[in-house]
Parts: sequence; C-alpha cells; structure tokens
Amino acid sequence: MRNRRQILLAAAAAALIPSLADAAGMQRYANVNFEAALAAGGPVVAHIDADWCPTCRAQRPALAKLLEDGRFAAFRAFLVDYDTEKKAMRALNAPDRSTIIVFKGGREVARSVGATDKAAIEALLAKGL
Repeated sequence: MRNRRQILLAAAAAALIPSLADAAGMQRYANVNFEAALAAGGPVVAHIDADWCPTCRAQRPALAKLLEDGRFAAFRAFLVDYDTEKKAMRALNAPDRSTIIVFKGGREVARSVGATDKAAIEALLAKGL
C-alpha cells in the first residue's frame, strides 16, 4: 500500500512540473503537426528525448534557451519521446535518444547525437535559418 501511494504522489508531482515542451515553446510530436510544419518550409527542429536520459537532460536547457532567442523564433520545435514514439523515430531514421535534427525547406539539413554544448547546438540550429 505504501509503495502504491508513493507512485501516485510521484505521478501527481510530475504532472505539476512543466515539461520542456511547455517551457521552450516546443510541442509534443504528432505526425500531422510535424508534417504540416515541414510542408510549410520554415525551420523545424526535432529533439529525440527521454526523461531518464542524462544526455537529454543536459541538452534541454541549452535547446530551450536558444529557442527563446529571437534569432531562432521562426523555428517550429517538436519533442519526440524516445520511449513512446518509435514509429516517428523510424521515420526520422533516429534510433538514438539525445538526437537533435534540423530541417529547412522540408529537408533535413543537420543532425547531432549527444551534443550538450550550447554553442554546438546553436551552430546546429543556425543551419536551419
């Protein structure tokens, strides 16, 4: 009984904490929205993320801060959950978590796996402008 109560309390607490998607203007991946963003031709970024991944956790603040920067305001940003969006990951040819993919004009122009340095992520995003 005690273990169940702890699980319920942890789930309730997690629901109150804003996700990266909420905090950085990113949206959770949905195929129809992602395809529409690509078809529009503007810059798009997809981040393959897992809550439990230390590299992903290190990428989040840098990516969030950059997406709030006016230079990258035109980006449509999508968070792809590593644990639940396997079909999306196959479509993106992204088998690994902590992958950041940048699109411009509906086509992939840059990709990085494991980059956590803000300058490296900024250079990656700049390729989408």
